[in-house]
Amino acid sequence: MASVTFDHATRIYPGTERPAVDALNLEVADGEFLVLVGPSGCGKSTSLRMLAGLEDVNAGRILIGDRDVTDVQPKDRDIAMVFQNYALYPHMSVADNMGFALKIAGKPKAEIRQRVAEAAKILDLSEYLDRKPKALSGGQRQRVAMGRAIVRQPQVFLMDEPLSNLDAKLRVSTRTQIASLQRRLGVTTVYVTHDQTEALTMGDRIAVLKDGLLQQVGTPRDMYDKPANTFVAGFIGSPAMNLGEFHIEDSAAVLGPARIPLSRETLGGVTDSDNKKITLGFRPESLDVATEGSEGAFPVQVDLVEELGSDAFVYGRLAGDQELAEHITSGAGEAQLIVRVDPRRTPDKGEKVWVKIRAGEQHSFSATTGERLPG
Repeated sequence: MASVTFDHATRIYPGTERPAVDALNLEVADGEFLVLVGPSGCGKSTSLRMLAGLEDVNAGRILIGDRDVTDVQPKDRDIAMVFQNYALYPHMSVADNMGFALKIAGKPKAEIRQRVAEAAKILDLSEYLDRKPKALSGGQRQRVAMGRAIVRQPQVFLMDEPLSNLDAKLRVSTRTQIASLQRRLGVTTVYVTHDQTEALTMGDRIAVLKDGLLQQVGTPRDMYDKPANTFVAGFIGSPAMNLGEFHIEDSAAVLGPARIPLSRETLGGVTDSDNKKITLGFRPESLDVATEGSEGAFPVQVDLVEELGSDAFVYGRLAGDQELAEHITSGAGEAQLIVRVDPRRTPDKGEKVWVKIRAGEQHSFSATTGERLPG
């Protein structure tokens, strides 16, 4: 097993000026499950391919353990990769697919059979070893691709959106299997996904990328409780955080009829360039339904109620002040708020409900830079 280090690793594709990955500094501990997450085009798959040796590193370096592998051939890096499309040989049996890399490496047949049998047992594939890939379900094919990686006993597993081709229910069960399998094997794993729910449920730590730049690295709880900027705040969490830019008056943010008190530390972080404005974030689950006129309460006009059985979410607009409402964004889009409510007491469409932010659960960001403010 080994750690992985990206040391100012940069990738610039020919014919482009902006790096696909820009001076990435990231350390993955020995045995850690790290998830690279971000929207399409953020550089997460490019980072993984640089580690695999499938993309050139134009500046900086990449280390596996203490070994600089920046210019080492992929076959000599002691890594195993699991792809999105399985990449199985259709004419080979499951056993032959799983053991093919060992056969190419010249391992004895007895050792290949033993390793394949051990991996098949771990992945519940023992009864399918004689089948061809076409006779397997999507989830079983993905497990075969996992088995092919496991039998190589590499220092590092690389996984590039391995669940994207599975249906929603199978994706949930397979991600649980992958996470528990990684913890049992203890192999350093770098996992790429665009799905923040996958990232939150699977990773020991998460690294969020945007436009080739690393935004934040931390545990799932760090990401949820203390997002480093408005991008991370809006990306991590389902439904996404409500974010709005508001005026500051008398040490408070003006949110419709409500005044949201700001701490001395937060106010100290506001600069002249912010022009007496602040960006506040509050998650749908951080809002409580209140009565009209109660301290800190503001009105929301209900556009839609989404009932999910154990949960219900209200999608609506900040009522009464159109100019202020246009500064609000959420997972539902511009000028929209999302509120989690009691699923047994949901409001009707068109109704006005009063809500307030639970004490201590607001997030403050600079209106100019989007960076998190203290306090």
